Amino acid sequence: MIERTHALPVSQQARLIGIARSSVYYRAQPVSEAVQLLMRRIDELHMEFPFAGARMLACLLRREGHGLGRRRVRTLMKRMGIEALYCKPNTSRRNAQHKIWPYLLRGMTINRANQLWALDTTYIPMARGFVYLMRISDERDRLFGIVTDDFGNVTGHFGSLTSRTGRQDWRCA
Repeated sequence: MIERTHALPVSQQARLIGIARSSVYYRAQPVSEAVQLLMRRIDELHMEFPFAGARMLACLLRREGHGLGRRRVRTLMKRMGIEALYCKPNTSRRNAQHKIWPYLLRGMTINRANQLWALDTTYIPMARGFVYLMRISDERDRLFGIVTDDFGNVTGHFGSLTSRTGRQDWRCA
């Protein structure tokens, strides 16, 4: 994009492209092995304490003998894309632009099998990746659950589509 041997100066080339001249000269520094080990430890602590922010992680790291302040920990957390899990403000305030869907079950009586089915999906982080736990249920009398890996492949199931009254309709393998 920018040619240093071109007749047009580098500063004018950068201005024509629309980037800052400092970004033309910037060379990324490799991350040292010590910092990589520290980032790995921060990641391990974050998996153990997902609610811990930079202050708490800095305290935990100082207990282990690392001489780090919260700002350095925060910088590394930003670089790694990690943030503490906590309740964000205004989570129950609705967006006025979102459509409100009608409640289709109002006034409906569920009195037989196969009349109403429900699906609930939950994301579960694991040590290596994550899984989705899906609960499929007939709201009258049956329950079935499926566990999938992070690619959507079914890795297991629990229960069966056996009614709570004891009648077996069918069973998944």
